[in-house]
Amino acid sequence: MKKIVIIGNGISGITAARHIRKMSNHAITVISAETDHFFSRTALMYIYMGHMKYEHTKPYEDWFWEKNKIDLVRDFVISIDTDRQKLELQNGRGVAYDELIIATGSRPNKFGWPGQDLDGVQGMYSFQDLENMEVYTKNINRAVIVGGGLIGIEMAEMLLSRNIPVTFLVRESSFWNKILPAEESEMVNRLIRSHHVDLRLVTEMKDILADKNGRARAVVTTDGEEIPCQFVGLTAGVSPNIDMVKASKIHVDRGVVVNKYFETSVPNVYSIGDCAQFETALPNRKSIEQVWYTGRMHGEIVAKTICGKKTAYQPGPWFNSAKFFDVEYQVYGDVKNEMLDSEDCLYWEHENGQHSIRIVFNKSTKALLGINLMGVRYRHEVCDRWLQQGATIKEVVGNLKKANFDAEFYKEYEDEILKVYNSKFPEETLKSTGKRGLFAVFNQ
Repeated sequence: MKKIVIIGNGISGITAARHIRKMSNHAITVISAETDHFFSRTALMYIYMGHMKYEHTKPYEDWFWEKNKIDLVRDFVISIDTDRQKLELQNGRGVAYDELIIATGSRPNKFGWPGQDLDGVQGMYSFQDLENMEVYTKNINRAVIVGGGLIGIEMAEMLLSRNIPVTFLVRESSFWNKILPAEESEMVNRLIRSHHVDLRLVTEMKDILADKNGRARAVVTTDGEEIPCQFVGLTAGVSPNIDMVKASKIHVDRGVVVNKYFETSVPNVYSIGDCAQFETALPNRKSIEQVWYTGRMHGEIVAKTICGKKTAYQPGPWFNSAKFFDVEYQVYGDVKNEMLDSEDCLYWEHENGQHSIRIVFNKSTKALLGINLMGVRYRHEVCDRWLQQGATIKEVVGNLKKANFDAEFYKEYEDEILKVYNSKFPEETLKSTGKRGLFAVFNQ
């Protein structure tokens, strides 16, 4: 029986613990200073907004861990001695391991702004961030959010739920335009402003000013404008949380460097989740994957390897989903913010400006490359199959209704895409038969 120690009780670490327990009788210890028990990090915003309580975000009852013989330790790891295979905790305790999994997640980026460590200045990642936000947003007149990412959108929605005016500073010329194509990015701009957020594009923060008590009282932009506020949200992305690893013999770059089996440079040490960095990124994927579902997959895969079934990480085509206020976003495969010369697309947008469908394909082979959806939901298994099988744009459009998540409750827009396709390819017209997923083909 091995001693398995996992640093971090997020989705990656806990998934690894659960699957190791399913496959073995190894001793398992999970160490985290954040909370006593695993909770859904993506639900933090709903606690603040009053839709949930903390206990509602825990997928497992508190007795689950003892019943499954998973030992939980609430403490910080301050050093990793890989020669002795031992961790040192903040309370002075030493914890030995046979196999170590580093799953320490991310932390909000800070870029050396003057005043970034003042009271009332923070990111939104941990449970402690939620607790601080509760304290520092009481009875305030305005908040400023810095950085155009998904966490910024969530924080804006949280603040607005308490009727706190929000100014949003985004250095780019359009929101998330390094990820989204121009039309979708502009749609998000409109959505943000429609919720009465003061969106400032091409604007950066220069300084955060303090009051006499050491709390934020205003931000100063690079244009010299002073914006009074009592809370500053730093949402300019996150970085792997690896400070404790840097002093060890484990190879790190931006994250803890791993191979396709999540093995680090040191035997018997693995890393998964937000803090792991693949030494060679998979095609059309990033070397650091800071997404909930990939973290869950990491945990499942590393558990198999630790339990004697060495398994490589093969996640398939990229997928992600998010929410821009009340509009859901999904992406399948590779949809760039700017298409390559070898790429083409079909794009449709509803006249209300809150629904769009983009299907990207290879110009020469017509093979599907990716799908972007705004305010529309498609079935993951259908889109994933099309991407893995190299379906052509004709095959995709001809069967698009099969991807509709639930036609009984969600409006269908596939016939609108059909019109775009027929306009682009008049030599091979597709016509709807009115049946789910069936189109007739007419060669002209």
